[in-house]
Amino acid sequence: MRVLLCPDKFAGTLPAPEVAAAVAAGWREVAEADELLIRPLADGGPGFLDVLADALDGRRVPVPTVDPLGRPAAGEILLTDGGSTAWLESAQACGLHLLTADERDPKATTSYGLGLLVAAAVEAGAQTVIIGLGGSGTNDAGAGMLTALGVTPLDEAGLALPYGGAALAAVATLDGAPRLRGARLVAATDVDNPLLGLHGASNVFGPQKGADRADVLLLDTALERFAAVLERDLPGCPPQLGALPGGGAAGGLGAAILALGGRCESGIGLVTRATGLDVALDGVDLVITGEGSFDHQSLRGKVVAGVAGAARDRGLPCVVLAGQVSTGRREAAAAGVTDAYSLVEHFGGEERGGLAAALSRPAEGLRELGARLARQWSR
Repeated sequence: MRVLLCPDKFAGTLPAPEVAAAVAAGWREVAEADELLIRPLADGGPGFLDVLADALDGRRVPVPTVDPLGRPAAGEILLTDGGSTAWLESAQACGLHLLTADERDPKATTSYGLGLLVAAAVEAGAQTVIIGLGGSGTNDAGAGMLTALGVTPLDEAGLALPYGGAALAAVATLDGAPRLRGARLVAATDVDNPLLGLHGASNVFGPQKGADRADVLLLDTALERFAAVLERDLPGCPPQLGALPGGGAAGGLGAAILALGGRCESGIGLVTRATGLDVALDGVDLVITGEGSFDHQSLRGKVVAGVAGAARDRGLPCVVLAGQVSTGRREAAAAGVTDAYSLVEHFGGEERGGLAAALSRPAEGLRELGARLARQWSR
């Protein structure tokens, strides 16, 4: 039997390659003769660059940057196609994982560090800069990134605004022009949410980053004002910026990239092409994918949605392994998911300490689930 293992990371516990390795180890305990194809994936969030670096013939270049609070952080760019294409991971500078629980405040965090990475890619000669969006701890609609690239938001008095999403409530105009040297920007995103409104960056993702209800209302209003200023003052910015699909990705970084004349593409679609996943899918009998939480967001452009849809189109069964599963069976089946297994339930459920076990022993649980699947599926 030929089995394709193509999971995303389990956020906060295991990177995608370790998830795949654990499932593979369990499968081989039961069905050693089966052929396992391992293709770890990412949709734009943390792990995006690692997955691409393993799949592409490129050069990783270290780039000093800063985290969402302006502290020094280690970043890098991946140069491919002879240096004409650069791949970046926004989470290296804007990631929620860079902040402690007490530091999470999207009113104050900034995307300035991502601007430093983009600037480094442009200075390296890249003509296309592909930016993986996801896992951010910011909600500033890319204002910090724009500042690092030469476009500074100002208040009515002509003073530069402080960093963070809340300060954008006072934005009046922009100063400067983007220093991109003609480079084209591409946002590799795992969501299609707009920047503003009920399904926008602040309402949907703000609470994950530390925002309470009052913060959410403040941030959405501030980003609405900033979007209007971008439309008015930034040449080439598309109209109705606040409503464009993907604009809400990574705290509004998608909107900033669109404002700079860039475009949004499916992160999993880009990774699928780069890793040759389509070719691998054509020669297997079973597909196993997964992520930390299989929930309602999973089917809106994330790895599981992309993999399950591709498997469905080929008539292949697709099994999802996750830390937690909250997606309904009917909804999952419609997306191409044959079955889904939860580590929490595997360890006995929340009432019996399953959540703690899933967080502390994910590799063990995935290995055991891999063996269980082998017993069920291997011929």
